[in-house]
Amino acid sequence: MSSIQKRWSGYNPVANLILIATCVLIFYPFVALIVMSVKDTPQFMHHPWTVTFPLHLENYTKAFGAIVGYLVNSFFVSGVSVAAVLAFSSFTAYVLSRFEFPGREIIYYTIISLMMVPGLLTLVPQFMLVKEMGLLNSPWALILPYIAGGQVIGIFLLRTFFLTTPKELYEAAQIDGANDFWAFFNVALPLAKPVLGIVAIMNVTGTWNDLLWPLVAISEDRYRTITIGLAFFRGEYYTQWGPLFAGYVLAAVPLIALFAFTARYFVEGMVSGALKS
Repeated sequence: MSSIQKRWSGYNPVANLILIATCVLIFYPFVALIVMSVKDTPQFMHHPWTVTFPLHLENYTKAFGAIVGYLVNSFFVSGVSVAAVLAFSSFTAYVLSRFEFPGREIIYYTIISLMMVPGLLTLVPQFMLVKEMGLLNSPWALILPYIAGGQVIGIFLLRTFFLTTPKELYEAAQIDGANDFWAFFNVALPLAKPVLGIVAIMNVTGTWNDLLWPLVAISEDRYRTITIGLAFFRGEYYTQWGPLFAGYVLAAVPLIALFAFTARYFVEGMVSGALKS
């Protein structure tokens, strides 16, 4: 069989058409967003879905000037909350996987059961708690609930990973004189980098794109995150659609960059979880 015949022997046109159609459906909304972000209002009203000239790249300058403060707020809120989630969930998962003590399984399953509770059910109690603490209209009204809520999935994934880690690694560290903290920082965490990457991506995406809780907890403009800033970008009687869509593109760039730099850890974590399950 020739090389050309070998190359085309496994070709499935139906499967390829399905893959192409799926890719078009996935990427077309973002391509359309970029196309609409370089239009002025008359171009958007008459030809919203096609490329029109001239391209109004100044929309990005206007959008960045309007949302730069919201971007800074989102970076701060997401960065602090995700760092705390990784620190607390990894340490908690390590304790729940490596140490035997009464009530360990009860504590673990109580934490995991919180994943079954819809977020809307906790909205009012969470608001009342933050209000009683005097944290409304401050970044901590977002950060602390994000830290509390983001640890559940982190503990679940990390504990599962730590349980599959060979105990001989920790025993060897103890023979060399290492204590539990040294084993945690120098054995457990380096091995858990792929899973930590998954937890980080999931939490950054959740906190960056959250709309409901910042809308409830923040009313002062200086503390608003990017989702709320873009929601209030629209005018009451007139909306500049080009700069608005340019703001959407700018808001998506950090998430795209994050996934581009951490995709390797994300894939490794998914593969390691599949192999160890």
